[in-house]
Amino acid sequence: MGTLLAVLRRVGTMALTLLVTSFLVFSSLYLAPGDPVAFLVKGRSPSPDQLVAIRHEYGFDKPFPVRYWDWLVGMLHGDFGQSYLFHESVAAVIGARLPATLLLVAFSTVLIIVVGIGLGVLGALRRGKTTVVLVTVGAAVPSFTAAIVLRSVFGVRLGWFPTVGTGSGFGDELDHMVLPAVALAITFMALVTRVTRAAMLEELGREHVEVAMSRGLSRASVIRRHVLRNALGPIVTVSALLISGLLVSTAIVESAFGMSGIGSLLVQSVDEMDFPVVQAIVLLVVAAFVVVNTIVDLVHPLIDPRVRGAR
Repeated sequence: MGTLLAVLRRVGTMALTLLVTSFLVFSSLYLAPGDPVAFLVKGRSPSPDQLVAIRHEYGFDKPFPVRYWDWLVGMLHGDFGQSYLFHESVAAVIGARLPATLLLVAFSTVLIIVVGIGLGVLGALRRGKTTVVLVTVGAAVPSFTAAIVLRSVFGVRLGWFPTVGTGSGFGDELDHMVLPAVALAITFMALVTRVTRAAMLEELGREHVEVAMSRGLSRASVIRRHVLRNALGPIVTVSALLISGLLVSTAIVESAFGMSGIGSLLVQSVDEMDFPVVQAIVLLVVAAFVVVNTIVDLVHPLIDPRVRGAR
């Protein structure tokens, strides 16, 4: 019963957070300088009747609470409104760009988990300076810098990978995703490596690990059962939170590699003042972060029984 109440409480907190976020995101239209209708007419001089018609078409003649409620109800049914720039539904505009971004995020996630955790474990066991240097350099390299270097070296000079577009067909798409995924993941890999190494070193210094070693258990068995397992709590938590923030970083990488994803769409929509698209993408990113955070909070006690006991 206590576990069910804890789950319901966290789900309720997530729903409340998303509701408050939706209100703030929708209100951003009114915080922008100028009249939203001016963005629609784009410098033209429409007649008063035309202005009235535009305001009525986009609902600007309704009170703010009514507009927010209509937008919220529509959003819950998958209707985010009409794009000012593309003159079609926001859901269709985002849906056409979402697969490329999801593939990029999935590729980057694999790199972060496999390389980040792998290097962290290796650095904790060998305790050399190589991992520390790699982590320091990787954490200091911004995504746009990594994108420029990767394009120049592996795309232009060596010609190993394509540097523009998303490709056609699954194999070609993966080939196009290699450099963007590495550029997107490199900083996150470094952070996961740092957390993994620190968590592993902390567990290696525990008394029960030394006792297990003294009893003649194999080093591999002790590391797997007593070190890595106990270190998974902070590793999973940090990794999940970092991965949930990948959607935000895609904007820079997608623009650098000429990819048609929601990251580049966000940049274009902000530049063109396409508020419905901006609102939908921002809400999507925040929702992804909040949902992942809630899932991690619920799963953490299952990974680390010590957390369950503390609660």
